[in-house]
Amino acid sequence: MHGLGNDFVVIDAREGAVDMTEARARAIADRHAGIGCDQLIVIGQSDDADVSMQIFNADGSEVEACGNATRCVPLFVGRDVLIRTKAGLLDAKSVDGGASVDMGAPRFDWDAIPLAYPMDTLTMGASWEDLPTPAAVNVGNPHVIFFVDDLDTVNFDRLGPLIEHDPLFPARVNVNFAQVIGDNHIRLVVWERGAGLTRACGTGACATAVAAIRRKLMTGPVTVSLPGGDLVIAWAPGGAIRMTGPATHVFDGEADWSRF
Repeated sequence: MHGLGNDFVVIDAREGAVDMTEARARAIADRHAGIGCDQLIVIGQSDDADVSMQIFNADGSEVEACGNATRCVPLFVGRDVLIRTKAGLLDAKSVDGGASVDMGAPRFDWDAIPLAYPMDTLTMGASWEDLPTPAAVNVGNPHVIFFVDDLDTVNFDRLGPLIEHDPLFPARVNVNFAQVIGDNHIRLVVWERGAGLTRACGTGACATAVAAIRRKLMTGPVTVSLPGGDLVIAWAPGGAIRMTGPATHVFDGEADWSRF
């Protein structure tokens, strides 16, 4: 499945738990020797929701949230669902061509991002090279957002891993490079923690829209244009984030479990 080109291998574990390890997730995600994906998703049973969702990045690390994958779940299950994730409960409803997801309320405290030491997360007292002062938001996973004048001048491949692994971010961080291109309209490229550059990042779109609204750059709803397409993010201070966008089922298949 994929959401705006952010692609997933989705495993149905509702009728039988699977033994997913970091090494196995990495092997499945390998585009040359495995199946290939940005993230591996395991859909299982839950005591307090319709289903549970585990998310593994291509490097095998388990992460708390993935907005694009969350939109795929109602399509995968075949109905509206309440999903238990490491980031909390997420409500996902089917809409024409995709899904609308309540992503919960963003967090802004420095230790909720988390950062290594106290800092204003709206206008951080840190930056890298000639990038402007960023903002930080946790939307179930950690994000740092840079609003730049021209995305085409940014060296994502160099700056993305440099910032992701900076000691300021003890849990590493997703790095968002954003450019305001119109009223309530943002162009966005995301270097994802543990995955690198991807076609789209749903939580990155949420974090970036929230940061733009907090900085009074726009009021929303915000259209976020990623390389894979557009998401619409609605948020009001004090409330939950609502993300709406497409989700696509590509194919079903079987693989020999022992190969991984």
